Amino acid sequence: MNENINLFTPYQMGNLELPNRIIMAPLTRNRAGEGNIPHELNAEYYAQRATAGLIISEATQISPQGQGYPYTPGIHSSEQIEGWKLVTNAVHEQGGRIFLQLWHVGRISHPDLQPNGALPLAPSAIAPKGEASTYEGMKPFVTPRALETWEIPEIVEQYRQGAANALAAGFDGVEIHAANGYLIDQFLRDGTNQRTDKYGGSIENRVRLLLEVTQAITGVWDSKQVGVRLSPSGTFNDMHDSNPVETFGYAAQALNQFDLAYLHIFEATEADIRHGGTVVPTSILRQKYQGTLMVNGDYTLEKGNAVLATGEADLVAFGRLFISNPDLPRRLAINAPLNQPDPSTFYGGGEKGYTDYPTLEVQPTY
Repeated sequence: MNENINLFTPYQMGNLELPNRIIMAPLTRNRAGEGNIPHELNAEYYAQRATAGLIISEATQISPQGQGYPYTPGIHSSEQIEGWKLVTNAVHEQGGRIFLQLWHVGRISHPDLQPNGALPLAPSAIAPKGEASTYEGMKPFVTPRALETWEIPEIVEQYRQGAANALAAGFDGVEIHAANGYLIDQFLRDGTNQRTDKYGGSIENRVRLLLEVTQAITGVWDSKQVGVRLSPSGTFNDMHDSNPVETFGYAAQALNQFDLAYLHIFEATEADIRHGGTVVPTSILRQKYQGTLMVNGDYTLEKGNAVLATGEADLVAFGRLFISNPDLPRRLAINAPLNQPDPSTFYGGGEKGYTDYPTLEVQPTY
């Protein structure tokens, strides 16, 4: 227990000095422009939140095949790189730091979103329960096409190129999205990965894609500018694993070899528990992973300070609170009232519920 460490204690992460440990979690907002290109409104949104210790951008597809939702940004075209430069410049002008989250949704897509109406890609041809979000509304998920073994290096290359494009766009680092039921998570779990090649079966094989992607990206970026996000307890997107404690404990330990910026754990939600998910205690992963650990999961000022004081985490990511409180660190520092988010404006639309939440006109006290 170290009560001198709290959300307002600076943190050195590689060559970045974070002024606080209040991280803006990646938040899909479905407000990219035509061509999935970021624009001025997105730049304003992120710049408003530049007092976060670190901003992690919304999930950003690494290829046209990686898209799973309407109006989500990409990082695979020159126009998208230029659009993201608006964002990184705006954040840096406000003194902030921002990582790009690299994303491939795998099976959580629909032919309506895929080039030439193709089937979504996945480790195995197993359709998720539920519906896909398309430009024409919700439609039932389809059975995806299982990737051939020879195609997987092409996926790794897409991640590597996405990381290189993020570097060109002026980001301070990247986060590998290996959580929430998307492609890498689909490879990690035996509920979605029933392959019989070197990417399936044993835990070592199921973790292989994550490690290959991480290896490729740390060839582009210094490893201390690369993070990884996992959701060991997650059931979102119809995910399950027969032994998540073992699976994710192995993955966390295997990531030690890279000396990363951080490992980001999306912790169990009430919905995960309600849907029968196995809760993987963060304390177990803390024992396995030797580097900086970030946690995300309905944290408050009190809960965030407590997890830092106990040493179970080094950084705390906030999601919904950052949607409605662009100056969240300032508000937490003086224990000011928080704006309540409007869920009806979370996904899609314009400035309403995006850039129009009020800030406090006071200076931080930390």
